[in-house]
Amino acid sequence: MKLRTVLFLLALLLCCSGVMAQDADQEAALAKANQNPVANMIMVPLEFWHHEGTNGTGFTAVAKPVIPASVGGMNLINRFIVPYASISGILQLPDTEFGSPAIGEKGLGDITYQGFLSPANPGSLIWGAGLALQMPTATNDALGSNLWSAGPSLLALKMQGKLVLGVLVMNVWDFAGSGDGSINKMTMQPILSYQLGDGWYLTSTPAITATWNADSGEKWNVPLGGGLGRLQRIGKLPVDLKIAYYSYVSKPTFGPDWSVLFGVKFLIPTGELRASMQQ
Repeated sequence: MKLRTVLFLLALLLCCSGVMAQDADQEAALAKANQNPVANMIMVPLEFWHHEGTNGTGFTAVAKPVIPASVGGMNLINRFIVPYASISGILQLPDTEFGSPAIGEKGLGDITYQGFLSPANPGSLIWGAGLALQMPTATNDALGSNLWSAGPSLLALKMQGKLVLGVLVMNVWDFAGSGDGSINKMTMQPILSYQLGDGWYLTSTPAITATWNADSGEKWNVPLGGGLGRLQRIGKLPVDLKIAYYSYVSKPTFGPDWSVLFGVKFLIPTGELRASMQQ
């Protein structure tokens, strides 16, 4: 990604402004819910990644819609991960939805579903537990596994004043499909954000992955970095914009050296949060 493109995205983030919730309590509630993957709120995050490696570059566009439902006094948080990739040269994308190094490929990757059960009225520790299911939907063999896989998915989150700390972990194993090899892959995503006020926040949510059955030296993707975001309104719709940079301290041979993210997230509060916004 050229420097002027990064500067343009940063300028877009800085220049976009809107009217936040009508009082400080509403603003704080919405800002915190925005950082909570199991909040009782419809969310439509769109992530646009540029990956730069020694042997190639890649672009991924990932939709991650979140749809909550109520089940017997609990919240069932339904989350989908729908990735599209375009690669120039040779690159192994760090996203867990993609597989081996790809050479000049583009198309849809494997879609992942995560279902979390979480208390409707959590205490100081917010948690969620459920199932992750990865489906062989890739339009190109180089961008997927041709295998069905599933496993547990867990989340723990703590909100302390302006600080949000948490971690999301899942591990999947293959159980069906026509692909070669097997899947035993973990994703661990630390969640760190700090509210700066007026909708602005600092954020770091690196997706650390481990492919347990890969060769030695090829198992880990470990990015470090973070970025800046702002929650605002476009009309009456809350919208979150963010930009972040990550460098990889551990990666497979054909993994990227660094990645830049530009994210747009549309928020539709439901339940008690929605009611508080309308008061």
